[in-house]
Amino acid sequence: MRLYEIIIIAVSLAMDTFTVSVCKGITMKNISYKSAIVISLYFGLFQSLMPLIGYLFGFSFDNISKIDHFVAFVLLFGIGSSMILESSDNEKLDNKIDFKTMIPLAIATSIDALAVGITFAFLKVNIIISSVVIGIITFLISFIGVLIGNKFGNKYGNIAERIGGILLILMGIRILFTHLGII
Repeated sequence: MRLYEIIIIAVSLAMDTFTVSVCKGITMKNISYKSAIVISLYFGLFQSLMPLIGYLFGFSFDNISKIDHFVAFVLLFGIGSSMILESSDNEKLDNKIDFKTMIPLAIATSIDALAVGITFAFLKVNIIISSVVIGIITFLISFIGVLIGNKFGNKYGNIAERIGGILLILMGIRILFTHLGII
């Protein structure tokens, strides 16, 4: 597989993290570059590790494709619903970027990368280069997403948080319906 093909795959995988990064940026007040870097590192690290894990387990992880869409749907639906419910609280800003807050987001957005890693095993792709490229691109796209979301969130407040929650729920539904063959 050529580098440009890996880059295209990386950008495609990073679209979910971009959306979630925008949503996270919306919920944070006056984000610092340090916080944006931490958030982006979570997403970049998980997007980088999941293909590696999928690659290492190869055929034995083939069954993950039977449940990955349900896991992503439940996580994104739960996080999105929480954002919508909390959007009416004018004083509630979620500046948390701790392990407990970020892990569900990172897992929900990186499950597809696990399946890509399994595919890479079948194709005998250089997994180290692929994982590094996927991680770097995800980091950069997530960083941009957090900053965009924060600007939008600071300007539009609760409405932006509701829209972010709806987007996460819709992303979860899209993942579920796509894997079930409905769309």
